[in-house]
Amino acid sequence: MFNKNYEKRIVVEGMHCMHCAKKVEESLKKIKGVKKVQVDVETGRVVILSKTEIDNALINSAIEDLGYKVK
Repeated sequence: MFNKNYEKRIVVEGMHCMHCAKKVEESLKKIKGVKKVQVDVETGRVVILSKTEIDNALINSAIEDLGYKVK
């Protein structure tokens, strides 16, 4: 059986510290199918690895509900 991973790369505005990054990471990991999240506070880049394709609206909502903006 072949296991394919999906990867999404986004940029998030408004994160200023590791606490911000941790909040974003934890929120995204709650989305069904998400396996791993990497957040870089300095660049605002977020990489999401998942088992299935994740709807962008779910990702945007999870981030924007925390008060950050997806570019």
